[in-house]
Amino acid sequence: MSPDAPFAHRSGGRQWFTVDNQVLRPDRIKAARRAFDELVGDIIQREGFQNDLQNVAFVGVSQGAIMALDAVTSGRWKVGALVSFAGLMPLPPTSMSSDTSVLLIHGGADGTIPSTASVAASGQLKSAGYDVTLKIFPNVGHTISSEQAREAASFLKNRLYG
Repeated sequence: MSPDAPFAHRSGGRQWFTVDNQVLRPDRIKAARRAFDELVGDIIQREGFQNDLQNVAFVGVSQGAIMALDAVTSGRWKVGALVSFAGLMPLPPTSMSSDTSVLLIHGGADGTIPSTASVAASGQLKSAGYDVTLKIFPNVGHTISSEQAREAASFLKNRLYG
């Protein structure tokens, strides 16, 4: 499933939370948790994975990655894998886990969320016991390249289907 964020953005796209003047406010991520949990919970139940979360992966881009990282590191969702494209961790992990494998993918030329955000998240996640892989793609901006998509697909195949 590939759900959209629930709130309209002035660009015509969708968003989980508002970012004013490029300032990320953790209280807005916390406020978006309910919408995230309801949307994901409905999908999990509809698809029959409520007792099989180890076979569920969260894959998010930018705000979706931020929300997925928050969902896992807060302990609300103990899924089998997480792929973050161009994301960051707005809050330090409050839940430790060795059960969720995490792939952080970031473009080294990202002008929206610098790749140092994924480098910092990698350190925080490893300190909290997560199995983390970090991949920086030097000439990629705030997007998903074909090479990054292949990397994510390989990671998910290995983690979920061993």
